[in-house]
Amino acid sequence: GNNKTGEELELALRERVGRVVIDNLDEIDRLATQAAERGTRQAVLLRVNPAVAARTHEHLQTGAADSKFGLSLSSDDAATGVGMIAERPSLDFRGLHFHIGSQIGEIEPYREALDRAFRFARGLRDRGLPLRELSPGGGYRVRYLPSDTPVDTVAMAHEVAKMVVEIAERHGFAGALPDLSIEPGRALVASAGLAVYRVGSVKAVPGGRTYVAVDGGMADNIRPTAYGAEYTAVLANRMTHAAEATFAIAGRYCESGDILIREVRLPRPRPGDLVAIPASGAYHLAMASNYNLAPRPAVVVVADGVARLVRRRETYADLVATEV
Repeated sequence: GNNKTGEELELALRERVGRVVIDNLDEIDRLATQAAERGTRQAVLLRVNPAVAARTHEHLQTGAADSKFGLSLSSDDAATGVGMIAERPSLDFRGLHFHIGSQIGEIEPYREALDRAFRFARGLRDRGLPLRELSPGGGYRVRYLPSDTPVDTVAMAHEVAKMVVEIAERHGFAGALPDLSIEPGRALVASAGLAVYRVGSVKAVPGGRTYVAVDGGMADNIRPTAYGAEYTAVLANRMTHAAEATFAIAGRYCESGDILIREVRLPRPRPGDLVAIPASGAYHLAMASNYNLAPRPAVVVVADGVARLVRRRETYADLVATEV
């Protein structure tokens, strides 16, 4: 993150986290001091901002020029950061990290960001600071709707790796390629998760939509409300029934914007039906809250026809357990 607390850095040092990705100048001093107090030398990467605006929702752009993440390659900030790290005996500078965004389906933004990163690294090498490791993030697009163009995640990762070699050689790193880490988080786990809701009511608004109210919503999945993320759905208990009309899947919370899906064709839902929303394995429960004092749902893992509860449903007692 861009504002790690002292407690989080202490935990990282205590648990011997392999790499800490430093985001800003203040964090350098904070981590260096804590590492020195523990008598350890912490390996770090510096997060840089390549000023590349990937074509995605603006809330998902993390490498644009005006971003809260990383130190700018367009100014002296990144060079200052590397210099500060190099001067701290308790920190071991290993290389650079950047992340240009999420839900990216084209390869060219990675090329531009990599070129700027290696151009910067060339200057570091001339100062005696080799680039031993590089992480160009991930952000590969996931298919949420049937109409979305499929993206071959493996091929995209291979293409980025080829770009690293090509651009590294162009900048004189042919004999000293950095270790490469690629982070395709969403692409790995999004399709592994399925959100299942129970229908509570069906309400047809004269001249408007028909709202199917379910027992969840923006508290367990904020993405549709926060930045218009789109999903599809099926009735899990009536999969063989033909779609009859278009419905809106509405959450149960006290916000007009609490709409999980604005339009989806389904068999006519009834109270008690189960609405299943695929591609819910990433940025779903990880972003959940207890808005309206709603307990968060249970998590069940299903494999080889066997279901296993791995996290129980929260209770109201859980919500007040921290009160003093």
